[in-house]
Amino acid sequence: MSDFTPKIPITLQIRKIIFEKFNDVETKFTNDEIFEILKENSDIDPSWIIDDVESFFNEICDSGFTRNIAQNFTTIWLKLFDPAKKLHCNACNHDIHLGTSEEKICPNPSCKSSI
Repeated sequence: MSDFTPKIPITLQIRKIIFEKFNDVETKFTNDEIFEILKENSDIDPSWIIDDVESFFNEICDSGFTRNIAQNFTTIWLKLFDPAKKLHCNACNHDIHLGTSEEKICPNPSCKSSI
């Protein structure tokens, strides 16, 4: 990956997309779908490919926000554990999206404050 720094951390962008487009525990979605939306929003390095964002998807699975229900090469099928809620982190001043059963910790990698 390059030295590109997005205005909003990629993890927060991914969580916002999931909140806005896939916020239903029965809805299946893929990392490819989210990556396409990220590219449309233009706040990622234009040279990135799906492999460059894999670690962000692993992170949201490890956090308990989503679960990996299937994988085929680079495509990861995901589902939410719980519906997401929009909150605001006063420490980093970003809107954040957390699952209802996730720890109330800011998912911004440079913040991690309690909410």
